[in-house]
Amino acid sequence: MKKYKTYFNWSTGKDSALALYYLLKDENFTVDELITTVNSHYNRVSMHGLRNELLKAQTNAIGIKASCIELPEMPDMETYETVINQTVLRLKTEGFTHSAFGDIFLEDLRTYREDQLAKQGFKAIFPIWKHNTKELLKNFLSLGFKTIVVCANSKFFNEDFVGTIIDNDFINNLPEGVDACGENGEFHTFCFDGPIFKQPVNFTVGEKVYREYKNPNTNNSICNSDANTYGVWYCDLLPK
Repeated sequence: MKKYKTYFNWSTGKDSALALYYLLKDENFTVDELITTVNSHYNRVSMHGLRNELLKAQTNAIGIKASCIELPEMPDMETYETVINQTVLRLKTEGFTHSAFGDIFLEDLRTYREDQLAKQGFKAIFPIWKHNTKELLKNFLSLGFKTIVVCANSKFFNEDFVGTIIDNDFINNLPEGVDACGENGEFHTFCFDGPIFKQPVNFTVGEKVYREYKNPNTNNSICNSDANTYGVWYCDLLPK
């Protein structure tokens, strides 16, 4: 049976880890590369703020070829799409036909991904699409995955929240209106152990930092709609 050569858009977090777990068990696909977007100014994973050194340690522990898409600090859409397309075209020449994501229910984002990839002849796949997020998180933990919160929106959380290792009590302690998987961008995580890993990723918890960003003026719940900026708490993880 022919298998579809697939690259996975790897964010380093729990949703990516669980989606990759399911995809690796699907006999219709082979996952031959992990692709991660990184901020070239800070040398960190985009949005998550994770050091590139830990990204490399993580993908080495998984054992799948990995590469990065380097983006400037605040890219406009034209720059973003140009850089992404360069990587997609490279993958196309290497025989890739499918692109996988860990998205769960953001319809606009899925449509955008599908439309952009279709232009290059790729099909997008979403292994955990429309799954109940509470059940996803429970399943994630029951499989033996381990993950830590690396950043969180200050609209919902203070600095004590970042650096938290997610456990079975996590869902019950979330503020009202926050998705169990942070699918609206309320928080992001770093997955450091589980059934897709050959060995755990070792790290220590560093300082916690607060940063503010310009509000994109959308109705997205991660932003404070009545302010010009929104804040994010980061927990710096250090390679060990």
